[in-house]
Amino acid sequence: MSRETLIKNTLDNLSKLPDQKIREVPDFAEFLLKKSDDQLLTESIQQLAGESRSFEFLKDEEDLYSLDDLKEIYK
Repeated sequence: MSRETLIKNTLDNLSKLPDQKIREVPDFAEFLLKKSDDQLLTESIQQLAGESRSFEFLKDEEDLYSLDDLKEIYK
């Protein structure tokens, strides 16, 4: 279904709702926008961190612990 069709169907459904329920729609739309913005921000931060060379120095570090140091091995 296209974006325009979805919007039209949603508007048709909104026009059928009682006033009490219509007042909830802006809050829900704001919630969806915030959720979308938060997801975009998280993905952007992950991409920046992934491309960053901030922790490059750790690749040359010797490992402090090995599997032999474990007391228990979890599966």
